[in-house]
Amino acid sequence: MHRRDLVKQLGLSLPAYLLSKNSSASFLRAFAPPGPFTASWESLRKYTVPDWYRNAKFGIWAHWGPQCEPEYGDWYARGMYQEGSGQYKYHLGKYGHPSKFGFKDVIHQWKADKWEPDELVSLYKRVGAKYFFAMANHHDNLDLWDSSHQPWNSVKVGPKKDIIGGWAKAAKKHGLPFGVSVHAAHTWTWFEVAQGADKQGAMAGIPYDGRLTRADGKGQWWEGLDPQDLYAQNHPLSESGENKNSGTQWAWGNGASIPSEAYCQRFLQRTMELIDKYEPELLYFDDTVLPLYPFSNVGLQLAAHHYNKSMQRNKGKLQGVVNGKVLNEMQRQCLVWDIERGQSNRIEPFTWQTDTCIGGWHYDKRVYDNKRYKTAKTVVQTLVDIVSKNGNLLLNIPVKGDGSIDDQEKNILEEVAAWMKVNSECIYDTRPWKVFGEGPAMEGAAPIAEQGFNEGKGKPLGDADIRFITKGDVLYAVVFGWPASGVVEVKSLAAGNTLRPQAVSKISLLGGGPLSFSSGNDALRITLPGNRPALDYAVVLKIV
Repeated sequence: MHRRDLVKQLGLSLPAYLLSKNSSASFLRAFAPPGPFTASWESLRKYTVPDWYRNAKFGIWAHWGPQCEPEYGDWYARGMYQEGSGQYKYHLGKYGHPSKFGFKDVIHQWKADKWEPDELVSLYKRVGAKYFFAMANHHDNLDLWDSSHQPWNSVKVGPKKDIIGGWAKAAKKHGLPFGVSVHAAHTWTWFEVAQGADKQGAMAGIPYDGRLTRADGKGQWWEGLDPQDLYAQNHPLSESGENKNSGTQWAWGNGASIPSEAYCQRFLQRTMELIDKYEPELLYFDDTVLPLYPFSNVGLQLAAHHYNKSMQRNKGKLQGVVNGKVLNEMQRQCLVWDIERGQSNRIEPFTWQTDTCIGGWHYDKRVYDNKRYKTAKTVVQTLVDIVSKNGNLLLNIPVKGDGSIDDQEKNILEEVAAWMKVNSECIYDTRPWKVFGEGPAMEGAAPIAEQGFNEGKGKPLGDADIRFITKGDVLYAVVFGWPASGVVEVKSLAAGNTLRPQAVSKISLLGGGPLSFSSGNDALRITLPGNRPALDYAVVLKIV
């Protein structure tokens, strides 16, 4: 399909240079780094998910940056420019008007003075994480490393620390594969609100600081820096004005303003440097399919480069992973499909991942004050459900602006660690069974919407819900509760079943001992012991 036809089909509005036959060859041609992968879907289909990742099942993520400094929730750098929003009102009270104190000034206040990456990564490993992710930049466009291509970075402003370097060093020390998440491709439209101004009140019509340029910095703390390198707003707005509903334009459709060639090339250079300098094995893109896709092949170049670099590091063996969202069946052969805040409702043929959080993505003190974190029970049950469907769980633990985590988060992690200490053999190095489970919650499962977002929308899991996981000849049945009768009924293992026709020889409770059981025509009945475990919301029965 010709590029112009693809653009029309997707409802994009691209500048002429992207449609011209004379488009910059350096921008549009497939990138060919040394190695077997090139920037095409055909080439990327040679990808095979590495066994270490399929076996790991559980990772922890530090989705942490300057938007955590106000400790007032997700997308603060955008919400503070949306007149009348809760974050806008909070910003007025704490910092002042965004024409005088913008997000660049929030960055200036971010010091990360209590950040101890070694301590945190050590804790996450003890909890059971088999890989660790750190956010490398968000839609706020600040690079969290000593970036050669983005002067607004955490070494030159804010904490004046190499955040990614610190996380990478800690992950390496503790033997955890390191991952980075990259979100900055969408700054172009996401920060359009910073071009606005109040429409009412005493400050009506006074532009926010998203329009400032280098020349405006004389005598300011940011003298010599260009705010446009941060806000990236030297361009016309999207058709929706200030892009108030960024979700409708997330896939660069519905009238979104399309980034310039220079913007795309700079994003490519920044991310290439990140890959080359810190050598992550995991790369997460917070984009539909890949960054700047489909009007640019930058994302394909980055995926190919990441795979080739992984093979170079690992003596020809590909150990790298790239996560992408909203992938079709073909693309799921090239990348690992990521579902945000949700789960698949079936056993997927290819390894996939859920990314979710115990609270908000960015730290929010209101979640702490109102005790709204996910419980350890929810975390464990979610992990088991995902593993039963051939997936991995990447769990964000919100980090406060100062770089620490709070006591409620620590308590949740300690409880997860306690469950994993007894039951982790049903998680690591496992594969899905012939069916992922049984029970009433399956009937009320919520469908996936766009990127995911079906989390918590189905029936709650209870003691009649079971998930199945295998390791070799062992079948694990994980029961989401302790039945009042003290008897677990497994319908999938009834006498004469076709799923596992061989006779059951032994059943034991992980953390306990052998259990008595009987086989009936309607179910296999397993009698639980009298000493009920403390963490009885995910009871693991080992069946051989």
